[in-house]
Amino acid sequence: MSAKNFRLPPLPRFRVKSANKQQVHPCNLVMSSVLGCWASQGHATKGCEAFEQALRTCMDTNKRVKSQKSTLNYHMARLYPKIVGPQKPHM
Repeated sequence: MSAKNFRLPPLPRFRVKSANKQQVHPCNLVMSSVLGCWASQGHATKGCEAFEQALRTCMDTNKRVKSQKSTLNYHMARLYPKIVGPQKPHM
């Protein structure tokens, strides 16, 4: 068997979709308990000091780390013309 040149079909854009992963902030549970406390207390903060303090502590200690973007689409766009080869000009 002889090896044939493999050519990709012409595509307007060659992109890979990222996985839809939502990062859950660790303080969401504490914040929902604060909001629940406020709803049950009628916006009186006397009984909710412990929840509010826990939320402040959580927000101070858990800083969100930026996730690094993938460079896959950049490299695919850069290398795509080399894979496909020269194209005829459209007239």
